Amino acid sequence: MSKLMFNSLDNLSLQDIESDGELIPLLTTEDEEALEKEDLPDTVPILPLKNTVLFPGVVIPITVSRDKSIQLIKDANKGDKVIGVVAQKDQSIENPSSKDIYRLGTVAQILRVLTMPDGNTTIIIQGKKRFEINQIQSEEPYIKADIKKVDEDRNLIENSEFNAIVDSIKEMALRIIEESQNIPTEASFAIKNIQSHSFLINFVSSNMSLTVKEKQEILSTLNIKERALLCLEYMNVEYQKLELKNDIQSRVRHDLDQQQREYYLHQQMKTIQEELGGVSYEEEIEEMRLRAKDKNWSSEVGNHFEKELLKMQRMNPQVADYSIQRNYLDLFLDLPWNHFSKDKFDLKRAQKILNRDHYGLEEVKKRIIEYLAVLKLRNDMKSPILCLYGPPGVGKTSLGKSIAEALGREYVRISLGGMRDEAEIRGHRKTYIGALPGRIIQSLKKAGTSNPVFVLDEIDKLSNSHQGDPSSALLEVLDPEQNASFYDNFLEMGYDLSKVMFVATANNLAPIQPALRDRMEIINVSGYTIEEKGMIAKRHLLPKQLKEHGLTKDKLNLSSKVLEAIVEGYTRESGVRGLEKQIAKSVRYVAKSIALQEDYVSTPKTSDLKEILGPVKVTRDLYENNQTAGVVIGLAWTSVGGDILFIESALSPGKGSLSITGNLGKIMKESSTIAMEYIKANADKLGLVDFPFDKYNIHIHVPEGATPKDGPSAGITMLTSLVSLFTQKRVKKNVSMTGEITLRGKVLPVGGIKEKILAAKRSKIKEIILSESNRKDIEEIDAPYLKGLTFHFVKEMHEVLDIAITDQKVKNAKVL
Repeated sequence: MSKLMFNSLDNLSLQDIESDGELIPLLTTEDEEALEKEDLPDTVPILPLKNTVLFPGVVIPITVSRDKSIQLIKDANKGDKVIGVVAQKDQSIENPSSKDIYRLGTVAQILRVLTMPDGNTTIIIQGKKRFEINQIQSEEPYIKADIKKVDEDRNLIENSEFNAIVDSIKEMALRIIEESQNIPTEASFAIKNIQSHSFLINFVSSNMSLTVKEKQEILSTLNIKERALLCLEYMNVEYQKLELKNDIQSRVRHDLDQQQREYYLHQQMKTIQEELGGVSYEEEIEEMRLRAKDKNWSSEVGNHFEKELLKMQRMNPQVADYSIQRNYLDLFLDLPWNHFSKDKFDLKRAQKILNRDHYGLEEVKKRIIEYLAVLKLRNDMKSPILCLYGPPGVGKTSLGKSIAEALGREYVRISLGGMRDEAEIRGHRKTYIGALPGRIIQSLKKAGTSNPVFVLDEIDKLSNSHQGDPSSALLEVLDPEQNASFYDNFLEMGYDLSKVMFVATANNLAPIQPALRDRMEIINVSGYTIEEKGMIAKRHLLPKQLKEHGLTKDKLNLSSKVLEAIVEGYTRESGVRGLEKQIAKSVRYVAKSIALQEDYVSTPKTSDLKEILGPVKVTRDLYENNQTAGVVIGLAWTSVGGDILFIESALSPGKGSLSITGNLGKIMKESSTIAMEYIKANADKLGLVDFPFDKYNIHIHVPEGATPKDGPSAGITMLTSLVSLFTQKRVKKNVSMTGEITLRGKVLPVGGIKEKILAAKRSKIKEIILSESNRKDIEEIDAPYLKGLTFHFVKEMHEVLDIAITDQKVKNAKVL
């Protein structure tokens, strides 16, 4: 019978009942009717039960251990074997009195008494009818009481609703048996074979895992429909608990199975790797830990590394995040935390290296030596942030390499041209597949020290997009107050960049945002003179090209005169890149001649250049004459250095309109308008009171219309051209000028003075008119550049006209 029970009754097991004992069948409808007809005795001995409630018709085993209870069983077994069974209110009471038991219980028939091997007595009893204690007769040697019958309310037993409730109880019982692992499937046969509705309710209630109080509540419910509903309610709760328990067990079992499977697979992989001679994951982690011991990093970095290493140790090596974590920790170990190369503060040696690698650029070298001197005096000083600014090909990038060699530091360079993604500077967050640190951190890893010379090439070519603004990300890199803890998104920690010597290079300062420009020390690297280019070619470019083409020095010798001819006739630049290409072409001409065993001249003359390099490619504008009114020479700055600019003006009959041509920008057009209005406003001072402005159209043109031109520096040149045109007077010979004008006639300063002076000198100009405010720029230029030039510094426009306009009329002057 124990196999038919819902709840676990291990301590009430019947396994020791003799095999030849009489089987106890389930209660049938006829048996139930027979029980109902039986009369109850007036007085019965009362057996208190600790942990269960007996229901009518139900057979249960009871283990009796109390002395009083054993005596009661012995006496009853000798008599009519009828006892009253009630439940205790408190299970902890060992010897309950009449106050400790419920008043309503079940009259029971003792079916069998068994003495177990351990000495305990087990009885099998079957409930008959409910009773209620009327009066306690005695409590010694055990409780005896007068009882009275309790009748059930069975009026609705044939009701269809009641039948549906009973069917639900039966269905729920079968589902519980199916879900429970502790109940054998044979129990379902017992449920199906119970015909009596009342007994089904009692049988299910007896075997549910309920508390004594809950079972007593069911027993005390006399209306059979209400009892059935109460039983069904408890069964629903029991079924939900069982489902939840099974679900949890299923999930736990699945997780354990998956973990065990992965563990076995990892162990197999480890064994295979060891057999193949590879490194297992555990060895890899241990190797990282050993490498970390040699790192000279702070406790904060060390703790972070250890935390991330433990995180990696817990990861499954097959997941994608494992490789990201390993790359992250590899970066940590490869970065030169607090590792600095020792600076060499031999300033004379540094000066020799700079002079060896770069000819000219004296002001730039002087500034660099000053910085090195400060670093020598203050060894803990934060490294300066320099910005070398100038036209292409003048040696800005190579200066950074020379600085690194002079200091004895590592040299790293990144090109910022076209960079449009902020992540190139700050790195990607390592949550992404393929995440990488920024170029700054990558370059430091490559350098192997935390204080290299770091060249940020083409900083003016940075752009921005929807992916961010890299120039704004550089603000932190180039700020000495912030870069001591530069935050890289991939590294997720601050890295000290304060000892890095940053050297930025730029061709044009205008595109650099002001906040970034403010963080850098600007050093202007201007273009070279013809003489300097000749010396650079002789000392550096020609030996370099001969070596690269496998020729010795005696195979080609270019004189200073020939080199100057190459510079003037075949290059148009401030730097020397184009010059190097022409020298390389000359060297290739020699190499071809040697390879074909042809005759060639090892020391060519200027007349030989046409055969070697082809026809002259650059024709420079030279001063012509001052025979034509309205033609004045201005000075201009271009991306490849300085140049002279012819301003031409002409009159034609018309209505006084002003036309401007030559691919001019907005500012340059405004300058011509200002010049025209100044002349009209000051016609009396300029001797033009009677000039019929409304009868002539005025046309201003700047030659080389395919080249865009803009800027305010041609203002005084345009005004001089117009005055010469209106007065038909000649402009002074060999004079050029540059400066901005205002409506009041003031002459304002302009930039690019050195490049403009070099252009004037190349074009055989003798005198230059500049704003008084540009005098300081001339004072900063070395004397060799100024040789043969006369400067006129002016504040007002009338001073320009006094110098530039002569009293002599032009040839074939017009009568206006």
